[in-house]
Amino acid sequence: MTFRDLGLMPSLLKSVSEKGFSQPSPIQQKAIPFILEGKDLLGGAQTGTGKTAAFALPVLQLLEKQNNREHYPRALVLTPTRELAEQVHRSFIDFGSQLHQRCAALYGGVNINPQIQQIGHGVDVLVACPGRLLDLVNRGHLDLSRIKFLILDEADRMLDMGFLHDIRKLISLLPSQRQNLLFSATYSDSIRKFACNILKQPILVEVSKKNEAAHQVAQSVCHVAADQKKNMLIKLIRSEHRAQALVFTRTKHGANKLAQHLDKQGIDADAFHSNKSQSARTNSLNRFKNNHIQVLVATDIAARGIDIEKLPWVINFDLPNVPEDYVHRIGRTGRAGETGRAVSLVTPDDIHLLRQVEKLLGNSIDRNNSAEPIPSDESQTTVPPSDPIPFHHRKHRSKKNTTDRFKRRRRTTRSTATQQSA
Repeated sequence: MTFRDLGLMPSLLKSVSEKGFSQPSPIQQKAIPFILEGKDLLGGAQTGTGKTAAFALPVLQLLEKQNNREHYPRALVLTPTRELAEQVHRSFIDFGSQLHQRCAALYGGVNINPQIQQIGHGVDVLVACPGRLLDLVNRGHLDLSRIKFLILDEADRMLDMGFLHDIRKLISLLPSQRQNLLFSATYSDSIRKFACNILKQPILVEVSKKNEAAHQVAQSVCHVAADQKKNMLIKLIRSEHRAQALVFTRTKHGANKLAQHLDKQGIDADAFHSNKSQSARTNSLNRFKNNHIQVLVATDIAARGIDIEKLPWVINFDLPNVPEDYVHRIGRTGRAGETGRAVSLVTPDDIHLLRQVEKLLGNSIDRNNSAEPIPSDESQTTVPPSDPIPFHHRKHRSKKNTTDRFKRRRRTTRSTATQQSA
């Protein structure tokens, strides 16, 4: 199947071709025809499979056919983060390069005045984070009463981040007659209930099992003592001969400390989290995308909405507290048909988090080979850093038993060393 077979107009086909896309992805094949027919849609797909184009292309075509001359907002895309808003905004601009639709990205953390000016010049498509959008509405700079298309992107993330109240308030400002599209990488009871309150007789388009990790990402785990995590991370990074890595930590403070530690070890690294200004975040991300730094150490703010072409691997320095975030983290690699790797560093204290991830993913992880923990004494490490150990199949030992085994092994090692030196 080609994009032409989906019923897209020639100007859109030209833009798609210029971006180097020859065949539509599964989510695009299934979603685009229904959207062009005016159906409400509930869409789900593995991250990195072309979800943005699946709604941007048909919405642009429907807007173009309406031939609007007033340039009031007619399409609204809500996103949870600034980075995702910018990414979606860029997609609308690229795909609509041959059309006459104006697009604006609205989010906080930057000066509001340029956004006000852009709105004043006329906008067809708004890509916005809920907070900044409500601010502009309350100031009287935006009228949402003529919105014809509402797209909720990464809806599960928006609920997780507490945007439900803002979204409901925004929806109350929209006309009742509109087309609704909701996309979510993972599904939960709250998402389904939320969708039922917004969508009208929706078409369900799902090209992967719910909460399933991308098939093209090879997942593995390294069991390591807590005081050796940084050493193991450095070994992994250096083993890949300058290959870039996106490293996830659990906290913003941890991201800063780890980036500084890597720099001191001669590995170019920068931190990426919500405490940094938008300009600083954009600068760090651009430096990483342009291969000016080898490692970007990030919190879960980078787990969604960031598209880095041909990123070879993701490293979970800390496993996430929410297992669904694991799916989004590793989805930063293995995108657009490329292969990727995801390595997780797991300490005895993290076993319960690993269990949660494995429970969420079911049998989607290769667990054929077993893994022994790495001793705290770095000189006794027996696991080659270039070949992390796959997730294991046997039952996880308890934290107490694992710790006891560490102590027994270290006592045995020290005893043997004493006898040899004697």
